[in-house]
Amino acid sequence: MPPDLLETGKKISGRFLETPHFFYNNTIHYAETFTWLESIRFANLTGDGELFSRLKQRFELLFNEEKALLPAKNHVDFNMFGSLPFELYRISGEQKYLDLALPYADTQWELPPEATDEQKALMDQGYTWQTRLWMDDMYMITSIQSQAWKITGDRKYIDRSANEMVYYLDHLQLPNGLFYHAPDAPFLWGRANGWMAAGMALLLKALPDDSPFYPRILKGYLSMMESLKNYQSRDGMWKQLIDHEDSWNETSCTAMFTYAMIAGVRNRWLGSSYGKAAERAWEALGSYIDPIGDVREVCTGTPKADNKEFYYNRPRITGDYHGQAPVLWCVNECV
Repeated sequence: MPPDLLETGKKISGRFLETPHFFYNNTIHYAETFTWLESIRFANLTGDGELFSRLKQRFELLFNEEKALLPAKNHVDFNMFGSLPFELYRISGEQKYLDLALPYADTQWELPPEATDEQKALMDQGYTWQTRLWMDDMYMITSIQSQAWKITGDRKYIDRSANEMVYYLDHLQLPNGLFYHAPDAPFLWGRANGWMAAGMALLLKALPDDSPFYPRILKGYLSMMESLKNYQSRDGMWKQLIDHEDSWNETSCTAMFTYAMIAGVRNRWLGSSYGKAAERAWEALGSYIDPIGDVREVCTGTPKADNKEFYYNRPRITGDYHGQAPVLWCVNECV
C-alpha cells in the first residue's frame, strides 16, 4: 500500500520540530530551510493551525536569540533562505517577514564590491553573480526568485530566474536530457539531477503564460522526464547513479523525481504514463519512511569525483533533511 499523504506529511513535519538545527557555515542549512518551508506549507494546506503556530514559533527565535544563525547574503546556498520568510509573509501578512525575505532575493542580482571579473561579466549578461553551473542552483535560485515574483508581482524576479535556467540548460543538459554531476565528474548522480528536475517543475508552475523562456524550459523538462521514466527501476525507485542498475536505491532523488512527475501530470505537461510512474515511486518510498517520520537511505552531501566507486560508497543517512524535504514536496503537490 502507498503511504497515506496526510499521515506522511504530519509525521515528517512533526519530526522537523523535534530535530536540532542543521548547520552550514554555522548558519541554517539550505536543506533545513526547505524542510521547514514545506512543513509550513503542509500546515497551511491542511488547516493545521497548531502545527503552523509551532513552526512559526521556532522561526521567531531567528529575530532574537538565534539571529546569528541567519545565513549571509553572499552565496547561492545562503540566499535561498529568503524563500522561508517569504512563505511566512504570504500566509501571515506580517511585514517583518517580507522585510527579512526581500533582501535575500535582491542581493542575488546586486554585484558585491569584491566581485571578480568573471562575476561582473555574468552580471553584464543578465545572470546572477552567484552563477557557478552546479545543478543544485536551479532549485535554490528558482525557489527564492519565484517566491519574490509571487509576493511582489514584479516581473523581474521570475524573468531573471527563467533566463538563468535557460543558461544552465544550454550549458549542462546532455542529449539524453540528464545531467552529469560536473563536466569533470561524468556520472549521473541522482540528487544533482533531482535538483534540476524539481527546479524546472517549480519554475514552469510559476512562469507567466507569455514568458519567452517557457518553451525552452519545457523542452528541457520533457526531455529529462522521458529519460528518467526509462531509468526507473522495477521496484519504483531510482538509483544513486541513475544509469547504474547495480548502485543502491536513493530516496532523495526518487522523491525529487516523483515530485517533478506529479507536478507534470497535474499541470498537463505530462501524460498518464508518468502518473503511473509517480505512483509506483510513491508506493516504493513508503518502505523507506520509518514510524517516526525519518526517511532512510538518503545520500549524504556529496562533492564531485571522477570515479563511480566514490558515489557507490557514499554514506547513507536516515532523517537527513535532503530526503525529508522532497518527500514533503510530493505530499504538498497532492494535498
